[in-house]
Amino acid sequence: MCGFIFSSSGSIDDAFKRGYDNIFHRGPDNQSLTIEPTGIWGFHRLSIMDLTNNGNQPFKHNGVELICNGEVYNYAELKAMLESTYPFHSGSDCEVLIPLYQRVGIDVMMKMLDAEFALVLVDSNTGEIFAGRDPIGIRPMFYGYHQQTGGIAFASEAKALVSFCRDVMPFPPGHYYRNGEFVCYNDIADPKVMVDHDVDTIAKNLHEKLETAVIKRLNADAPLGFLLSGGLDSSLVCSIAQKHSAKPIKTFAVGMETDPIDLKYAKEVADFLGTEHTEVIMTKEDVLAALENVIWHLETWDITTIRASIGMYLVCKHIRENTDLKVLLTGEVSDEIFGYKYTDFAPSPAAFQAEAQKRIRELYMYDVLRADRCLAANSLEARVPFADTDFVDYAMSINPERKINIYNKGKYLLRKAFEGQGYLPDSILYREKAAFSDAVGHSMVDHLKAFAESRYSNEDVENARHKYPYATPFTKESLLYRDIFEQFYPNQAAWIKDFWMPNKAWEGCNVNDPSARVLGNYGDSGK
Repeated sequence: MCGFIFSSSGSIDDAFKRGYDNIFHRGPDNQSLTIEPTGIWGFHRLSIMDLTNNGNQPFKHNGVELICNGEVYNYAELKAMLESTYPFHSGSDCEVLIPLYQRVGIDVMMKMLDAEFALVLVDSNTGEIFAGRDPIGIRPMFYGYHQQTGGIAFASEAKALVSFCRDVMPFPPGHYYRNGEFVCYNDIADPKVMVDHDVDTIAKNLHEKLETAVIKRLNADAPLGFLLSGGLDSSLVCSIAQKHSAKPIKTFAVGMETDPIDLKYAKEVADFLGTEHTEVIMTKEDVLAALENVIWHLETWDITTIRASIGMYLVCKHIRENTDLKVLLTGEVSDEIFGYKYTDFAPSPAAFQAEAQKRIRELYMYDVLRADRCLAANSLEARVPFADTDFVDYAMSINPERKINIYNKGKYLLRKAFEGQGYLPDSILYREKAAFSDAVGHSMVDHLKAFAESRYSNEDVENARHKYPYATPFTKESLLYRDIFEQFYPNQAAWIKDFWMPNKAWEGCNVNDPSARVLGNYGDSGK
C-alpha cells in the first residue's frame, strides 16, 4: 500500500508535516514532498510494479499531475491503446492514468479502470482538481478542508489530515470528485440487470470470474504471499493461486496459543495444496499490547473491526519482520455478497439482497478497512480477488432467490462453483467457518472483554450515552474501544456510520454482540 497526501492550498508547516509523517508506514521505499503551483504533493511509495525510481510519484506530463495508490489490472490493454501518443517513462501501472485522462476525460476514465485505486489528479491547463476511488473502496482515501484557507485536501488515511483540516470524512467509494462535486460513476451494489440462471450456470460463471480475479492479482514485481484462515474464502483464493503457480505459494495463518480454530483447518488446506505454510501464535499479552496501536491504525471504534484486526495485524507484523513479502492476497468481500450466518434469518430474498447491497456499500468502513490498515501498518499491500469488479457485478446480479440459503448450507453457490474439481476437498469446501475474530481462538475475545471488565463499571456504560451521544457504546468492551479512539481522534466518530451488527430487525438477530457465536444457528461453525 502506498500513502499520499495532497492539499490544494496552504504550506508545509508543522501541522502538514505531522500529517505527512503519520502515514510513512504505508510506503517506506521512497518519500516525496513538494510544493507545486497546483498544490502540495506528498507520497510514500511501497514499490510493487517497476521497482526502479522511474515508478516514483507524483507523475507529471503536459500540465497534468497525478498521485495514485492502486493497482490497475487492465494496465497492459490500456497502455497498448495509448503508447502511440504518450511516451511512457516507467513500468508502473499507475502511469497509464495520465494519458488515459488526457484521451477520454475523467468520467470515461473511471469507468474504464479495472483496478483497486485511490487517486488525485490536477490539470493545470484547466485548473481542475480531480480525485477518485474504486467502487468497493479497497484503497482508502479521506478528504477535508484546510482550516485556514478552506481549500480541499485528500489523503490515504484520516490521520494525515486531522492536524490541519476540518470536516475530515471518508471519500465515498465508486465516486470521483470534480470542482467541488462528488459524482457517482459506479454503485456496484446496485446491479444493472438481474439474471436468473440455473445453479449450474451460476456456479460455472462464478468459478470463471473468481479464477480470473485471482490470476490477474498474481502479477507483481515484488514477492507476494497469502493469508489463509482455513475457511472457504481464503482457501479458494489460495487453491486457485497454487494451481497457477510453478512453485509452492507462501501461506500464513494466525491463532491464539489456546483454542485456535483456524490454525487446524489452515494447516489442512496448506497440506492439501502443498504450500509453504507458516503459523503465527499470539498470546493474551500480544493481544492487549497491540490494542491501542491497532485502533490508531484502523481509525475506528467498531467492535467487530477491532476484534478481527488484532490477529490480522499480528500475522502481518510477523510477515513484515520475517520475510521479504510486500503483497498479500486475502479473502475479504465474499461474506457481504453471499451471506453471513445471520443472513440465514433473512425474511425474504428481497431482504437478503437489500442487506447485501447495504453491506457492499459499507465495506469500506469495516472488513475492507481492516484489511487495508492491518497490512498497510506493516508496509504490505492487500489484493482482494472477491472485490474484482466483474466478479462483484455478476454476483450481485444473481436472482436473490438463488443466493438465499435454501440449501441448508451457507454460501452454497460459491461452494458449488468449485465442487469436485480438485481445488479443495469437500471436507474443506463445505465446512462452516467461524467468524475470524472467533476462529483465531475464542479466548482472544474473552481476554478483551475481561480487560474491559477490569477497567469499567456498569455505571460507566450507563453514562456513555451522555459522553458519546453518537454511536453510543453499549458494553464495557465497546466503551474501551471508543475511549481509545477518542484519545487519538477526538470528536471524529462520524467517520464510521454505526456498529457492524446483524440486522436487528430480523427474527433471531436482535443480539448485543456482533460475534456469530451468539446466534442460534451457529451450530458447528468453526469447531
